[in-house]
Amino acid sequence: MMEFNPVIRGANRQQNDEEHVNAILDAGFICHVAITHQGQSMIIPTAYGRKGNCLYIHGSSKNFMMQEMLNGQTVCVSVTHLDGVVLGKNLFFSSVNYRSVVLFGKAEQVKSFEEKEEALSIICNHIVDQRSNEVPIGSDVQIEKTFVVKFTIERASAKIRTDGPMNDDDVEGNAWSGHIPLTLVAGNPVLDPKRIDNPELTDSVIHFLNIHTAPKH
Repeated sequence: MMEFNPVIRGANRQQNDEEHVNAILDAGFICHVAITHQGQSMIIPTAYGRKGNCLYIHGSSKNFMMQEMLNGQTVCVSVTHLDGVVLGKNLFFSSVNYRSVVLFGKAEQVKSFEEKEEALSIICNHIVDQRSNEVPIGSDVQIEKTFVVKFTIERASAKIRTDGPMNDDDVEGNAWSGHIPLTLVAGNPVLDPKRIDNPELTDSVIHFLNIHTAPKH
């Protein structure tokens, strides 16, 4: 059962429920993992995939971060989406629009072949939906050699800011104020130059482009 940490600063932006936490996690695929090693704090970005209240992370068995995640410490994971730049009537009221989660929990190594195979598929499909239906995950040997960690969310907090400047009604000034939305936009697909054929775009790629291609004006 996921518990929630109250947001102290900016409490009005708190969205502490599983629906918002999962929506923020599902909207991206890069997280930052914070660990402590011999008293030294470290934070490392990595890809993830979500199933229920668990995140799967994969890498090499020599991956320092993943090894540290397994030593019993409480791990902190964060995900942030930058949705816009907010320009107030003065710099004090300028800000950004965002969606963010901070997660705390413990990690364990995934050892069974079946769960490892599922986890790698989840990570792949989290980045490009249904891609695992079009290409193999890898050979049995490759899957066996891949190191997979399952992070279980025990505590979480979510914050969301939207819209334009706030509380600057009494500030005088003629400069433009408002907010500038930001979105992740995909460029034109570039075929692997090693290919000697010219295959059509697969459904997963077309779906990804439909979601992330900028609208034409």
